[in-house]
Amino acid sequence: MPLNRRKFLKKSAVTGAGVAIAGAAAAPAAQAAEAGKPGQPVRQPKRYALTVLGTTDLHGHVFNWDYFKNAEYTDKAGNAQGLARISTLVNQIRAERGRENVLLLDAGDTIQGTPLTYYYAKVDPITAKGGPVHPMAQAMNAIGYDAAALGNHEFNYGIETLRKFESQLRFPLLGANAVDAKTLRPAFPPYVMKTVCVKGAAPVRVAILGLTNPGIAIWDKAYVQGKLAFPGLEEQAAKWVPKLKAMGADVVVVSAHSGSSGTSSYGDQLPYVENSAALVAQQVPDIDAILVGHAHVEIPELKVTNEKSGKTVVLSEPLAYAERLSVFDIALVFEKGRWTVESVASKVLNSNTVADDPKITKLLSDEHAKVVEYVNQVVGSATETLTTVEARYKDAPIIDLITKVQEDVVKAALVGTSYASLPVISQASPFSRTSEIPAGNVTIRDLSSLYVYDNTLVAKLMTGAQIKAYLEYSAEYFVQTAAGTVVDVDKLTNANNRPDYNYDYVSGLVYDIDVAQAAGSRIRNLTYNGAALDDAQQFVFAVNNYRANGGGAFPHVASATEVWAESTEIRTRIAEWVTAKGVLDPKDFASVDWKLTRDGTPVF
Repeated sequence: MPLNRRKFLKKSAVTGAGVAIAGAAAAPAAQAAEAGKPGQPVRQPKRYALTVLGTTDLHGHVFNWDYFKNAEYTDKAGNAQGLARISTLVNQIRAERGRENVLLLDAGDTIQGTPLTYYYAKVDPITAKGGPVHPMAQAMNAIGYDAAALGNHEFNYGIETLRKFESQLRFPLLGANAVDAKTLRPAFPPYVMKTVCVKGAAPVRVAILGLTNPGIAIWDKAYVQGKLAFPGLEEQAAKWVPKLKAMGADVVVVSAHSGSSGTSSYGDQLPYVENSAALVAQQVPDIDAILVGHAHVEIPELKVTNEKSGKTVVLSEPLAYAERLSVFDIALVFEKGRWTVESVASKVLNSNTVADDPKITKLLSDEHAKVVEYVNQVVGSATETLTTVEARYKDAPIIDLITKVQEDVVKAALVGTSYASLPVISQASPFSRTSEIPAGNVTIRDLSSLYVYDNTLVAKLMTGAQIKAYLEYSAEYFVQTAAGTVVDVDKLTNANNRPDYNYDYVSGLVYDIDVAQAAGSRIRNLTYNGAALDDAQQFVFAVNNYRANGGGAFPHVASATEVWAESTEIRTRIAEWVTAKGVLDPKDFASVDWKLTRDGTPVF
């Protein structure tokens, strides 16, 4: 979809000029600032307390509902999810501090992640003529957000869906480092300036700068290549913050869809850091607070010292899925004719302490009901229960289902091409530890819980040697475990904090993973068609788009020749496959391709 430059300039002119918040602030911490008469003490300077609230990585969670389990969401920690809970917290804080003294921000990843968001992107799409308003737009508008940063998952359904969602919002979607690929000019508003009126004093001007993740260029390459570019957060913050200060910003808040760890999942494929929020704080002066997103970790308060000014910058990341709300308390003082930030502190509030806001429940109950009905459609029957409980460390039939579907789709797609004679192999990851397809009726909900991401399928050309290197890298997921020691399955995986979604099965080959060996030397007895794998053998590798574009930094796959790709989600292909079969029987897809060993002896 071509970027509408005129529309953007018109919109950014409005949002960038400074939007006055209606009403004069009660200024809860305000004091008289007039000088006393001779002989009387000088009165204290005027003070003002501003509250900035933040959410991030909402991923389509409006209610405390697990669509995959068809029940209220629960976990061992007692967390609750959903914007309806956040709305209650926000209402409480606005009542306590005065709505005019509170700003509400989000740090991205809003329109992907649940069957609710999938439904309104694909089943009843917001892009259709006369289509619905996205439930997340409805909820966030009703709650009264002031701004949100772009997340990488905003691009998962393509630019047209994103632009439609943006048009439905009553607040700006910010991305200073999302630029037009040709002109390098902002493709989204970089910032918004909020003017807060303070009774008896000059207004406070609050600049909100939005930054998104450079990894979009890799993860959603199919949608953004040649259209959008995503330079580094530090570079763009260094460009925009001085401009905001020159425009009169008294407070600079950054909403960044980027974690604080300083690490990147994509290795050296991009010259920009994926999780650079703390680097922004450290390198760019004049930032007061950063709302952090993307990493799905809880950070009530992180203080970072700016290396140029020596000033402390406060960062906070609320837990994903609306489980937490970050609260920044910003104290300002009016001296020498201007407001300056005196102090910043932050904390997080737990959404499990409140009930749903009935306004949000009423607003979106119909949309919720439609999605519940959709995911509970029966599409087939299973001859036995399939589960991912042991899938991290044992070859589980339920993961073989994914690889089999992917193989079949790619083989059918390559018929009549020059690649049709090549063997097709496939990868899949154990995304969830709790997925289960029960014996008996199988629903879309059951199958969706197996594949929780909206990934699409890509076919890449790979050699035997490259596949072996790929498997060795994947096997780094296991903790080195000496032969003869007791195996604790809870401590066997996730070496160096590698997540489950960055461990891959590869179908069509047979191999052992020797966890007694050092990383890089674990793949043993690797065969294809009963013979040792030939390094020169060519394969068509069926792989999800996240991995194909470099997600997880697996070797060779990102640079491999792409022979086919599609935009249909893998979870949809699984549902189609099961629907066509009617009966889900492991004999049609399961095989034991790999096992864990220690010095050649099977672990299990």
